[in-house]
Amino acid sequence: MSEPRYKLHWVTVLVETLKALKEAILPLAVVLFTGSRNNTSGNWFLDNWSLVFGGVLVIYLLSSGLIKWRRFSYWFEDGELRIESGLFVRKKRYIPFERIQSLNYTEGIFHRPFGLVKVQIETAASSGGEAEAELTAVTREDADIIKKRIAEGKKRKSQEAESEFEEGMEHAEEELSSEEPEAKRVFSLSPKELILLATTSGGIGVIFSGVAIFLTQFGELLPLDKVSDELAGLIKFGVFVVVLLILLGLFIAWLLSVAMTFFSYYGFTVRVSDEEMIITRGLLEKKRTTVPLSRIQSVSFIENPLRQLFGYGRLLVHSAGASGEGSTIQLFPLVKKKSLYAPLHEIFPGLDLREPEEKLPKRGRKFYYRIDFLWMIPIIAVVGWYFYPYGLFSLLLVPAVMGLGMWQHRSAAYRIVGNQVTIRSRGISLQTSYTMRKRIQSANIRQTIFQSRKEVASIHLNVKSGMGTHDVTLRQMDLKEAERLLAWYEPSHEVSGNGHEEGFVDLEK
Repeated sequence: MSEPRYKLHWVTVLVETLKALKEAILPLAVVLFTGSRNNTSGNWFLDNWSLVFGGVLVIYLLSSGLIKWRRFSYWFEDGELRIESGLFVRKKRYIPFERIQSLNYTEGIFHRPFGLVKVQIETAASSGGEAEAELTAVTREDADIIKKRIAEGKKRKSQEAESEFEEGMEHAEEELSSEEPEAKRVFSLSPKELILLATTSGGIGVIFSGVAIFLTQFGELLPLDKVSDELAGLIKFGVFVVVLLILLGLFIAWLLSVAMTFFSYYGFTVRVSDEEMIITRGLLEKKRTTVPLSRIQSVSFIENPLRQLFGYGRLLVHSAGASGEGSTIQLFPLVKKKSLYAPLHEIFPGLDLREPEEKLPKRGRKFYYRIDFLWMIPIIAVVGWYFYPYGLFSLLLVPAVMGLGMWQHRSAAYRIVGNQVTIRSRGISLQTSYTMRKRIQSANIRQTIFQSRKEVASIHLNVKSGMGTHDVTLRQMDLKEAERLLAWYEPSHEVSGNGHEEGFVDLEK
């Protein structure tokens, strides 16, 4: 029996065209600005070559969206999702149902008025933040059909491998698999938490990075000489006016970062079923990300100094083979530490969230800041010499770096309970990592000749994160304790008591 072929919605033309124009905005701007300067040769084509070239490029970009819509189709056959696309070069992609890990939905501003979604199909081979396949615009009904067919295909594959099931039981289970598994809501951002998240986010750095990229691309085309003359004129009015303008610019950038975060995390909700977590968020563009529980490798709770003052932090999970949202996923972008246990216990019932109590030895404290003197001393010497006497203020770097190192040493701790290791460390933010023994890909101890004299060492635990690894590190640990942790990791090592394994599922499964 032949399967029907499904087509994308016509909104695909608009979405793909705007996407192509967005990606080509820089070369288009460069061509138009550069060509507009040379228009005195007397030859119409030479004087207007930039307009001709830009027009041809725009026509090509407009036609690319139309071509994708007309020539893109997908269908289900032999336990696979099959996709065919392309005009001159026809591309066919076959994705077996059992290889599909998750389906992520996105509702953009062009999708929502028509009840459409963008579907991203992820497999273990997805990398670089790119999904294995993408359906630009399909109806919600078609998206549900895709999910239903994939679930049925996986169930049928499992049933074929288990011959002991009776035929009647197989039909009953097949009907049950077609239903959407009930997902329980375990976490959502309150309006107060959303505002706090937006006001304490680091989005202002993204804005400044975007401005810097723009200036590097179009610095030669902008009238920077006139701007510098105007700035020189402003300086004549006094330093107060200049400082006021700088503060105003920073305030506007901060407001933009608050707005970006607010729109991005509006309606943030986490739901969990027996096999997966579903994360939804967004105001203008609503995103739905599915994270299989079997792919979760490690959990980390991050507290930056500002949020730590109010008792807040963010919870990250590291996923194997993830894309789209990335291998590091913000499970709870902002959560009160006292309220962390209840929602996290719903997802990982066996996770031990007690604070680590094993501290580091004092003899390893100086290693947290001694190495920094290698770069501090030359900088202090140069600044102090050329900017004397004000350059001597650079000497304040010494107590600042020493204080940071002692703070890092004091914050570090660990705990081993059953089959779980909890490691707490600090750069500037405090990070507490919860990792199961079977999730660790490799473990090693590193020790320099200076550390060997003090009998301390650094231990590194590597867990799967995307297509790479996430390094959980504890520096300047007592050597005997580091060796004990390494022996605990050995596959032949048996752990007695409650290993708390039910919260994580083996990667091989």
